[in-house]
Amino acid sequence: MAVQDLAYVELYTRDKVSTVDHFVSAMGFTRVADCVEFDRSSVLLRQGAMHLVVTSGWGTTQFLDDHGEGIADIALTCDDVAESENRAVAAGAEPVVGRRGSRVVSAFGDVVHTLLTPAEGAKGALPPGRNWLSVQQPQERSDPGDRIRLLDHVAVCLEGGTLGDYADFYRDAFGFSRYSSEYVAVGGQAMDSIVVRSASERVIFTLVAPDPGKEPGQLNAFLDRNAGPGVQHLAFLVEDIVAAVREFRDRGVEFLTTPASYFDMLAERFDDMRDEIERLREAQVLADRDEWGHLLQLFSRSPYERNTLFYELIQRKGSRGFGSANIRALYEAVERDRLAAQ
Repeated sequence: MAVQDLAYVELYTRDKVSTVDHFVSAMGFTRVADCVEFDRSSVLLRQGAMHLVVTSGWGTTQFLDDHGEGIADIALTCDDVAESENRAVAAGAEPVVGRRGSRVVSAFGDVVHTLLTPAEGAKGALPPGRNWLSVQQPQERSDPGDRIRLLDHVAVCLEGGTLGDYADFYRDAFGFSRYSSEYVAVGGQAMDSIVVRSASERVIFTLVAPDPGKEPGQLNAFLDRNAGPGVQHLAFLVEDIVAAVREFRDRGVEFLTTPASYFDMLAERFDDMRDEIERLREAQVLADRDEWGHLLQLFSRSPYERNTLFYELIQRKGSRGFGSANIRALYEAVERDRLAAQ
């Protein structure tokens, strides 16, 4: 009944061609298979151990009208699918009609979890319930290659005051445990967060919510744009974040900027990293440290018109956490970008 792995995430988009092109040409994903159904069409992308399904068509229109482009399904592998479904429903989820008998339950907002066996969600497997047609790969590729190893975590934006309830839901439904929590106050606004992860430690959700007792901020703006809770960003784990940022930026990915003062203070905090900090400054990458090691991170700008989903690159040099100082710095970076766009 416990969750083992994250099998794939499914992104609904109005423009599948440009969305797939962005992932392939700018971020190095490989197009693996196509599927055409009566109300939608999908492309399966893969990089490292990560599977991403991009879907468009009239069957996705209601979701897109309500929420804009974003993640509609986070598929989980379970050691006992039927029991996981029963536990999820008992914890408050609603059963959802899935493809060809697939077991699907509601998660948050209009996002769902498709529940799969470990074999169905294994690396290299095609998501079940669809007629996939494998794509012939060209002998020569012009994309960056496998910079991304896997999906490090999924950040979920929830309404203020509901954070504990959802953390309890993932505990009761799927056996997740609370790993860490953080409260960040910036000016008159504030963000609360709880990180939950599966017993296998391979599925991690960062649950974030605005403090309802504070002034509205970027999370309230996301909830307004998204018409409720949803996936705020996907965090891609990379081996070398500076090299990945340089390549992705050259290929059209836009990243948030960081003030020079941040890197000046970073050099004071981490005297042993002075040489590396200059590389981080050039790439605008944030750094933090916990008892296990260093953590390097950077957010992209959203490539979608409604600004309902963005991406993060993250490199773990031994770190197991999420970087208390980085959480504040990343929040401030998004806030600066939001205010500049107004």
